[in-house]
Amino acid sequence: MTANINRRALLRGGAGLAGFGISAALLAACGDDSSPSSSASSGTKSFGALNYQLSWVKNVEFAGAYIADTKGYYTAAGFSSVNLMAGGPSVSQDAVVASGKALIGISSPDITAAAILKGAELVVLGAQYQKNPFAIVSLAETPINTPQDLIGKKIGVQATNEPVWTAFLKANNLDASKITKVPAQFDPSPLVSKEVDGWFSFFTNEPNLLKMKNVETVSMLLNDHGYPLVSEVYVAKKSSLTEDRDKIKAVLIADIKGWTDSIADPKLGANLAATKYGKDLGLDEAEQVLESTAQNTVVQTDDTKANGLFTITDELIDETIKTLALGGVTITKDQLFDLSVLTEVYTENPALKAAS
Repeated sequence: MTANINRRALLRGGAGLAGFGISAALLAACGDDSSPSSSASSGTKSFGALNYQLSWVKNVEFAGAYIADTKGYYTAAGFSSVNLMAGGPSVSQDAVVASGKALIGISSPDITAAAILKGAELVVLGAQYQKNPFAIVSLAETPINTPQDLIGKKIGVQATNEPVWTAFLKANNLDASKITKVPAQFDPSPLVSKEVDGWFSFFTNEPNLLKMKNVETVSMLLNDHGYPLVSEVYVAKKSSLTEDRDKIKAVLIADIKGWTDSIADPKLGANLAATKYGKDLGLDEAEQVLESTAQNTVVQTDDTKANGLFTITDELIDETIKTLALGGVTITKDQLFDLSVLTEVYTENPALKAAS
């Protein structure tokens, strides 16, 4: 497993949704980090071990969790130890949570919605990313700034991302026949060599990899052009909202603290990703800092400054539901979302909102 594994293969490939199964061998191969503690430092609660399923390999994408673990925020909230379970291209994080192997997980609303529609008793509790990170990346010297700029261009699109690409074209009433879609993998070299004019990407990923090679790019976020969608959502079993509500609250409190620290210093999570949690991935710490800085712009927004990290406005929930429908996933907001736990967290801990 290398740092070059691209997470769009997970987000759109949905390999783990086939049969909604879990490969124990894969989970073991992806690796866990278990941080032991003799007792919860709060002295008032003892929740035992926390199993927390991540949606991808341990890069800086999970900076807040690394910081929360390293600084003892989980143990302070009542957990005796923390097991951050890595994801990967063939691991279905939703299946892990639905099976009870993890209390909570990070996922994508399209994957979770599809799982719910297949019968999984899951629910989204909040969202780390207020905007989805999908983007069309172009060279700065020949920028693609608007959807209309795509007309007549060659765009590299990976097979796993074609559903998002198709939905994006539909959202912007673009005629696919007027755009040349070039089958692509995840190495953006064709963009650099000008074999294509644009590249389907996460704005946090390839643009920063190219920046490290002194290649300047422009990113057009799909979210800002007819494809609004939250991402990096918290997922738990519906039953956990009653049976383990205090545990879920504790995780969210610790993560709010961790992400607040990451926003204040994007180098912190980057260092932990490169030197500790993802040390076997060969991550470039300088590039991870760039990714951390970029993702903070969609973690902290005007709305989260007002309402608290991970909260989702009613408007954004409605937009997410509409965007999912564009991709053929029809689900109601009541089926997918339950933000009541997060609401209680901020009601009971108003200082957390002020800090974030």
